[in-house]
Amino acid sequence: MTHDDQQYDDGAAPRASPGERARQLTRRGELITPEVVDSLPGLARVASHAAWHTAGWGVKTSARSWLRVGKALTNQQEAAALAREAGQAVAVVGELARSVSSGVPVGTALLSAGQSLGAVVEPDSGHGVIDAQIVGSRISPPPTLRERGQDLLERSRDVWSTEQGHPAYDRILTELAPDEARILVLLLTSGPQPSVDVRTGGPVGMVSSQLIAPGLTMIGPRAGCRYVDHVPAYLNNLHRLGLVWFSRESLRDPMDYQVVEAQPDVLAAMHSVKFAKVVRRSIHLTPFGEDFGKSCLIEEEKADADFPEHLAPPAGEVPDSSGG
Repeated sequence: MTHDDQQYDDGAAPRASPGERARQLTRRGELITPEVVDSLPGLARVASHAAWHTAGWGVKTSARSWLRVGKALTNQQEAAALAREAGQAVAVVGELARSVSSGVPVGTALLSAGQSLGAVVEPDSGHGVIDAQIVGSRISPPPTLRERGQDLLERSRDVWSTEQGHPAYDRILTELAPDEARILVLLLTSGPQPSVDVRTGGPVGMVSSQLIAPGLTMIGPRAGCRYVDHVPAYLNNLHRLGLVWFSRESLRDPMDYQVVEAQPDVLAAMHSVKFAKVVRRSIHLTPFGEDFGKSCLIEEEKADADFPEHLAPPAGEVPDSSGG
């Protein structure tokens, strides 16, 4: 019996080379190239890495994915199918990014992407994806205000709770610029900062003084801000979030104002009128801002250190942190 006869004695077809298998798949309309087939073990490793990081989609889906990855290491047809689905997944991820960037809610975009892939949402599973969570096919109504209030009270009675920091801190971090974080650290570690207003002076100024340049400080350079010209906007945003407040009182040490009053912008404002005067003020952290800085911007082992004191704002001086 010849070598060719040995290949047929068990009824199996002769094995084709990877390149020939790719050409056969292409003739059947499947867009698989020899390079893709030869790189399938690598794709299988990539798929296994992705399966590890997406195990949260469900044990059933993950187990089936792992079985397919293992089979793809030895089965060319399974590997080709896995490679084709990987290409489809890349296209779906790109579409997901475009949808979110165009304003589509994240939950809706994830659900659409899962349905496109066919593995994230199974037709018979009765599950969907809402805000990156698997929920029932029927979307449950959000909890009522009373239910949410009862949940808060229940958590307040939990003596084993490890929750730290105000729940608003997470949102506030998303509304801060990097330079604003630097300003908060400066105020926390170095204390209240001097600020001056330049107003008209002289005999007329004693009767009716006009504001020329408000809120001039050295906070930008002292904090190491990258965009010093944006400091007024930074301070307004920090005030809007309830983290800082602007006091009409001056600091106790007058030496703190000498460097500020010698700055070019202060001198230019003073020289813009015949008579000018400087009104000294100060910028402080609110108690909420102090706790935010200690909880989010300072290393944990340094959070219990003694920091400079800030004056508490008068009632109604600081807006709430809701962004209103």
